[in-house]
Amino acid sequence: MSMIGNLPRVTKSELDQYLEDSALFEERVFPEEETEENNLLDIDKTWEGILYLLTGYNLEQIENAVPPLSWALFSGQIIDEDLDMGYGPANYCLPDQVKAIAAALKELPSEILKQRFDPAKMQELEIYPFDWLQDEDAFEYVSQHYESMREFYEIAATNNQAVITFLT
Repeated sequence: MSMIGNLPRVTKSELDQYLEDSALFEERVFPEEETEENNLLDIDKTWEGILYLLTGYNLEQIENAVPPLSWALFSGQIIDEDLDMGYGPANYCLPDQVKAIAAALKELPSEILKQRFDPAKMQELEIYPFDWLQDEDAFEYVSQHYESMREFYEIAATNNQAVITFLT
């Protein structure tokens, strides 16, 4: 089974509703009828590769990472500890945090992340999902999703939105 990174953009008032009643967030993410969610970014299985390239840490070491880049995928601010979205609870960032993340990501184009790309180290740290030493297209795959994430955060910052992150 795959662990897929998901990032919906929400208004501050929507986030407040989800913090008050997490069932509302669960209903949005897993609706009874299929809907097209246009404020949702799916970064597929690249989430931990992106996390490593941004921070130098894997998920198990995330507490050592420095904000705001560490917040981009796992802020440590939890909507509801008891609401399992598939692989743990959903994290969130407030609009001001989103602006800080967007500004930090703007300074890190894929070309800079390519310099941080170390397949041997990523293999050693068991960064999900690849056999990093065998997949010659791994960086392009991660980079493509990273650039989408940079744009996503820029839109959220411009619109004064919060961002929620979770794995399904």
